[in-house]
Amino acid sequence: MLNVAVVGGSGYAGSELLRLLLSHPHVKVTAVTSERSAGSLISDTFLHFRNTALKFEPLDQKTLAKKADLYFLCLPHKASQETVALLHKAGRRVIDLSADYRLKSATVYRQWYNTPHLFRSLLKKAVYGLPEIYRNRIRDASIVANPGCYPVSAILALAPVIGKDFVDADSVVIDSKSGVSGAGRSPVQPLMFCEVNESVRAYAVTTHRHTPEIEQELSLVSGRKVKIIFTPHLIPANRGILSTVYLRLRMKMRLSAVQKLYRDFYGGEPFVRILKNGVYPSIAAVRGSNFCDMSVFLDSRGREHSLIIVSTIDNLLKGAAGSAVQNMNIMYGFDETAGLMSPPPCP
Repeated sequence: MLNVAVVGGSGYAGSELLRLLLSHPHVKVTAVTSERSAGSLISDTFLHFRNTALKFEPLDQKTLAKKADLYFLCLPHKASQETVALLHKAGRRVIDLSADYRLKSATVYRQWYNTPHLFRSLLKKAVYGLPEIYRNRIRDASIVANPGCYPVSAILALAPVIGKDFVDADSVVIDSKSGVSGAGRSPVQPLMFCEVNESVRAYAVTTHRHTPEIEQELSLVSGRKVKIIFTPHLIPANRGILSTVYLRLRMKMRLSAVQKLYRDFYGGEPFVRILKNGVYPSIAAVRGSNFCDMSVFLDSRGREHSLIIVSTIDNLLKGAAGSAVQNMNIMYGFDETAGLMSPPPCP
């Protein structure tokens, strides 16, 4: 059995991660930390864990590296830097769910997160944890930077075509909508029920921190610099992301040819489903699962032809905890779907 620890397990992503790990056939959870809930049973915070006697414990950096072989970090952005470095120095493998090791440039990190990165050499060692693109590198990685939730939906939607000559890579527009759990468990006013219910609003227009992450990965996939327009929205739902991606085409294409590109690109992927022609993805269909559902459409009515991709994920699973477990399975040679194929709840 693989001994794993969850650092920062009292948030939404942490609780979903625990749910997956506690039922995983090859894993034993040996420690769960939480500063605000230290000393209490996990079940005191999350009632659905009544069958486990695990307790939250404080993050003790002197003893942390002795707790497990693999560590999942669910700490806030900026708080993971030092803990990742400590565990790496102790020879432990880490899957970091924060943004601290996703960006390859310390300068870009400082620009978007308003703090310096203190471990620049580790940025080069960290592998971006998107299995559909970096599976071979993830296998041997000591530090895996789990992707952000919006980037998963956007990068998967664009990866099959962003490097193709028929695509205008300078025209990418990403319109994303997310459930409230994507903002975490902190009780802040904009996320209160009466503020969110029966409303939809855009936020962080032109300033969302997932923007450079999406641009970085699309640029690496395409082999050329990609800039995007990205607008996130908050919707009155607990969980789920729906991204609608628009880009212009340089030449006329047949829908069947583009759909074939997507099916060929994701043909062997266990968690990406290219839907049939005319079928629309929905967040209800992926809720509680590690799947990304996708549909492709062409608009050829005017002189400019456009490609439209709609993708959906569960922001807490494929956008966080599910991807983390998928990465763990790859790193340790388990079946990639282990612990991730239980049926999702009914819509």
